[in-house]
Amino acid sequence: MRDTTPLETPGWGSELRATLLLATPLALANLLQMLTYAVDVIFIARLGDEPLAASALAVSLFGLVLWAMTALTGAVAPLIAEAIGSRSPSFRPVRRSTRMALWLAVITGVLGMGICLLLEPLMQVTGQQPAIITLAREYNLVIIYSMVPMLLAGVLRSYVSALGRPIFATAITGLGIFVNAAANYAFIFGNFGAPELGLTGAAVATIITSLFTLAVYVIVILGDPALARFRIFYRFWRPDWQRFWQITRVGTPIALTVSAEAGIFGAAAFLMGRFGAAELAGHTVALQLAALAFQIPFGVGQAATIRVGYFFGARDPIGVQRAGWVAMAIGTGFMAITASAMVLAPFALLSIYVDPYDAKNAALVGFALQYLVLAAAFQLVDGVQAVAAGALRGLQDTRVPMWIAIFSYWVPGIGLSISLGFFTPLEGVGVWIGLAVGLASAAILLTWRWVRREKLALTRHPAIHHPV
Repeated sequence: MRDTTPLETPGWGSELRATLLLATPLALANLLQMLTYAVDVIFIARLGDEPLAASALAVSLFGLVLWAMTALTGAVAPLIAEAIGSRSPSFRPVRRSTRMALWLAVITGVLGMGICLLLEPLMQVTGQQPAIITLAREYNLVIIYSMVPMLLAGVLRSYVSALGRPIFATAITGLGIFVNAAANYAFIFGNFGAPELGLTGAAVATIITSLFTLAVYVIVILGDPALARFRIFYRFWRPDWQRFWQITRVGTPIALTVSAEAGIFGAAAFLMGRFGAAELAGHTVALQLAALAFQIPFGVGQAATIRVGYFFGARDPIGVQRAGWVAMAIGTGFMAITASAMVLAPFALLSIYVDPYDAKNAALVGFALQYLVLAAAFQLVDGVQAVAAGALRGLQDTRVPMWIAIFSYWVPGIGLSISLGFFTPLEGVGVWIGLAVGLASAAILLTWRWVRREKLALTRHPAIHHPV
């Protein structure tokens, strides 16, 4: 049986500490995950502009599908938080929600693999260079096999985080970096007795890393008493279709929201590919840096979902208010720091991925420097929209934020990217201006919805019934 004592509403200082304790390991885990991807970029960049551009195109689609499916299955986090906040006397709501999220991960993972097979016709329709199409196809046909284990690991990460063990996510992701680096070193260049596979070797390394990560999550959950007590693998074959569709109903708008955002960046890669390999490579490096910085407010947004979800389950609107606003302040404050770094120390940041002083990287670096200035400009709004969306998810408010995201990213966002990129001399800079405008629109509208949550009755969302 569980403790059914109601949650106490923390003061502003206590909420700040609680949010930081939850957000810090989550944000660090996100950063480490990005560093895992960065390891791929670092190794692939040594192969030249064409392999880097090819991998960027393949990852644009693969990453879009993976992020969408992860967001869909990640809807289990606010449901777990709501159950814990309500102090349900039974373990079943948490166990059944997690079990059905794992089922959903397998189903959507297989579907996602099929979607990724559309990469080659998509590249042909968008006019990519034939040599890059060939490289990207070979890379894509291998990396898709990492999707299902990645999605399963994502569900387990949501589980350990919602139960107050986010440090496990940090540690496991950190271990994965070393595994990924060793596998890249082995299979790209033929070291440690492995075959020299070039770009395909990077995809093999991703599969190895994803399987390692999933295995460690299972071991940790079974070995930690606080996590094992929910017995999430008990009677794993038994369905709970009501809960399955509940996760799907809450998660589908989140997935579409993430798709709308990730989609504009994926589309931007295809737009940049029309300008040339150097422009696309510079865009890839600059976007990697922007994405690296984004992992902090993204982690804060994840923490906001859990913290707001706790108080939503406890029916405590004051706790909901404090959890949301504290998270927004943390996320915005950090992005102000990263924006300053992009303006003041761009060469130091670029050196994470490439040697900015090497003559062969001159064109890539020149474009990346232009794009970094614009990346700095949208850091603040990117942080605001990420945390605001996370706070609203804690209230299980996902449908309207979905429409806000779709409108913002694809009407003013990608609309301006195409207009300025192809119908003015701005080209790549114009694409980045469009991205910034789309993010700013989302930030304004999502914050407006959070401010009006009481008038919109979002904090009086009907309680989810949990069987005992």
